[in-house]
Amino acid sequence: MRFFTKARPLICTIIMLFFACSKPSKEVTELKHFPLNSMEDIITRSGVEIDKAISSDGGGSLKIKASEPRTVNLFETGDIDIENARLIYKARVRTENIQGQVYLEMWCHFPGRGEFFSRGLQTPLQGTSDWTTVETPFFLKACENPDRVKLNLVINGSGTAWIDDIHLIRGPLQ
Repeated sequence: MRFFTKARPLICTIIMLFFACSKPSKEVTELKHFPLNSMEDIITRSGVEIDKAISSDGGGSLKIKASEPRTVNLFETGDIDIENARLIYKARVRTENIQGQVYLEMWCHFPGRGEFFSRGLQTPLQGTSDWTTVETPFFLKACENPDRVKLNLVINGSGTAWIDDIHLIRGPLQ
């Protein structure tokens, strides 16, 4: 009996963690969609504009001109209630005369732990390219639930880039 009394707090903690943290899901679910047909909710306002003539989905895209390296802060979510899953930032990107690289960047904020990032450096765009689907994942373990996610586009150089049809997706860890 004495063992149970001393071990009770540990057992309760283990049970709470087991039930509080979600099990991995095999489903792919869209959490957010940003079509970029207007400037609504876009964070960075300088050096960007909606281009109705060039679009991957026909509704418009965000055109970014860069004379030097820059990070364009696009959107910030609130708590999206995701853990034990792969968080995927996916978008369509087009480039013209890029001297350097263009890639997606996602920052996840965890209460009490700070911010951590994922960058799409495995598939950066360079030079001139037509619409290309690019993505960057963030692998979230059990009980890792960001309370805020920031979506950026990085132009590490100069030139023009367009971004369109942004999706934030929950996918399985494998």
